[in-house]
Amino acid sequence: MIAAIAETGRLVAIASGKGGVGKTWFSATLADGLARTGRRVLLVDWDFGLANLDVQLGLTPGCDMMQVLRRGQPIADAIINFAPRLDILAGSSGTGAMAGLDTETLDHLLAAVRICAQDYDYVICDLAAGLDQGVRRMAAAADLLLVVVTDEPTSLTDAYAVLKLHGRDGDAGRGEIIVNRAKSPPSGTRTYATLAHACTAFLGHTPPLAGIIRNDERVPDSIRRQTPLLTRHPNCPAAQDVEAVVQRLLIPTRVDR
Repeated sequence: MIAAIAETGRLVAIASGKGGVGKTWFSATLADGLARTGRRVLLVDWDFGLANLDVQLGLTPGCDMMQVLRRGQPIADAIINFAPRLDILAGSSGTGAMAGLDTETLDHLLAAVRICAQDYDYVICDLAAGLDQGVRRMAAAADLLLVVVTDEPTSLTDAYAVLKLHGRDGDAGRGEIIVNRAKSPPSGTRTYATLAHACTAFLGHTPPLAGIIRNDERVPDSIRRQTPLLTRHPNCPAAQDVEAVVQRLLIPTRVDR
């Protein structure tokens, strides 16, 4: 595990295990919501090889992490400003070399992200789907791991696997659950209870519920429009639910540099 540098922003990793559960959308919306409270936020695309945060947000990065590695440039060269107090560290898409990074390179990137974090209150890291080495090392290094799950059996199974391995790699107490696309709050509570019960029974630990995000037709609309949900539909149910997660995560803002 990479040791945290004093006075860095809080590193929050977003994982899912299974793809297609809305993890990247949630990462971007959470980061946007935190920035709207006046916190400085860095949103990191940690999906090596299939990065798509830039696509969801309608960005065309001039530099990404693969280019940084190839050219030996500072990782800060891949950071772009998206909105007031919200910056994005672009990942790399369609590059097999990024998907197979060795431990030394991963540790170098982790340390570089921690150094960048000194300029932010929060660093939100959108992890890749799956359980490869890069995902596990960033999850273990994070101050908080949020695991996004839906009510699909495969999503529940994969989320359980993420939490199980996180307990082995890092601190199980730093893992929490986000239920996405819930038909209703009671339905979301039942989904959480199913996963929590398995964790309690087989892992000896019950991860807390960090939030329930209701299924909302405005979410795919905002993705198609490449516009943040909190901008396009700020009062819709899903936006309200993400705002509730934001409030749960808030910590006092450090003095601006």
